[in-house]
Amino acid sequence: MTRFVLATRNAHKVLELREILGDRLGPHELVGLDALPGGGGPEPVEDGATFAENALIKARAAAAHGLPAIADDSGISAVALGGQPGIHSARYAQLAAEVEGRVIPRDDGENLRLLLRRLEGATDRRASFWCAAALVDPAAPEVEREHVELAEWPGAVLEQPAGQGGFGYDPVFRPEGSAVSSAELSREEKNRLSHRAQAFARLVEELRRRYG
Repeated sequence: MTRFVLATRNAHKVLELREILGDRLGPHELVGLDALPGGGGPEPVEDGATFAENALIKARAAAAHGLPAIADDSGISAVALGGQPGIHSARYAQLAAEVEGRVIPRDDGENLRLLLRRLEGATDRRASFWCAAALVDPAAPEVEREHVELAEWPGAVLEQPAGQGGFGYDPVFRPEGSAVSSAELSREEKNRLSHRAQAFARLVEELRRRYG
């Protein structure tokens, strides 16, 4: 049995990933950062230019404690905004406030409202959720030490939030082919269709190949 550490402190994400992975990991164990010495240490600086780079930054930091680490980086990209907020999705409003000389805490609701304001009047509301799922195994040969899977969930940004489920931008994202927002999908539906579900399904195949 292999013990993997999930490199996130986002409680929503931990719950969702455990539901997505379910029994797919077979006999292997998945633990959170709180199981590591000192709670995994300080959060690494996510200064990558892509989702894949940021996912690897987080996984490398967790793997430094000796266990193979799994991490993801995800966000929403709107076509009319040139792909923004993209890798800045989690700090979208916070970064905008800094430009104005203000300091605000990280807040999902503020991020969502800023996205809607910047898309006011836009005729093209196409957008995609993206997720990069990364594995870093410090004990593996260098050529196999790092592995990343990238997945896209296309759709559009609604004009107003709808639904109480999910988290982050889910209430304003309508998946392609769906009549409802991501926040209105059942947890089972979302965990089958989402960008995160797709990326981690592919990563699980790599885990099975390596660890059985």
